Amino acid sequence: MAITSQSTNEAAERLLAQLSVPRRPNRIVCLTEETVEVLYRLGAGDLVAGVSIYARRPAEARQKPRVSAFIKADFAKIEALQPDLVLCFSDLQADIAAECVRRGLEVVVFNQRSISEILGVVLALGALVGRESAAADLADELRAGLRAAAMRAAAWPRRPRVYFEEWPDPMISGIKWVSEILTIAGGEDLFPELSEGKLAKERFVEPAEVVRRAPELILASWCGKRVKRDEILGRTGWESVPAIRAGEVHEVSSTLILQPGPAALTDGLQVVQRHIERVATR
Repeated sequence: MAITSQSTNEAAERLLAQLSVPRRPNRIVCLTEETVEVLYRLGAGDLVAGVSIYARRPAEARQKPRVSAFIKADFAKIEALQPDLVLCFSDLQADIAAECVRRGLEVVVFNQRSISEILGVVLALGALVGRESAAADLADELRAGLRAAAMRAAAWPRRPRVYFEEWPDPMISGIKWVSEILTIAGGEDLFPELSEGKLAKERFVEPAEVVRRAPELILASWCGKRVKRDEILGRTGWESVPAIRAGEVHEVSSTLILQPGPAALTDGLQVVQRHIERVATR
């Protein structure tokens, strides 16, 4: 059967009509928790098809199929969900992302390391799912909360020195968004020069240097592992550290502060600020 010019034109018109509406993902697998929270806060929770075992926010997300840990994923489960988009985070999930690509899945990998970049991810996710206005509103809301926290801290008499520990052995100091949260919350990051390090090995610290810099407050979040407070309090040679003498050693849940999304900029910030305020106004 010959193909007529008219039928060819009709086919072209149908294709052009489809192009007027951008393709949006309808089934998204999120392999870290922050993208889950952002999508729900944008009103797009129905698009989430699968999540990491660490997804906690909001509570409804816990009912979604669990398909990954942080550096391990069940690719058969991911494929069974038939996602049209898989969201990953950082170099630590590079191998997972590569395997998803090899299996023919569409993948976006974010690598936000600062508050500004976290807000950028909010806007990017809004664009991906066609909720740009909601994303702009959420970014504004998060910025307003940060400004309010900074104004609260501005009224305090001083800014205490804070050592944030992300891992105990080797000792790793806080990543950039954590360092920025410490500053906004009214503290002085003990290792601000290390916060620019994107890789954990770039933020190793020596115990003796912590002692020398004499933190007044120690906050620890051991990346998914419960903090052993007594272990920190009993570290050899740390007896002279002001935070140790005052017992100002506290855990901050990694689900709040080490999740580079809304949780860190809201509940995580509030927890950090409460600890800093106690020391700053004592």
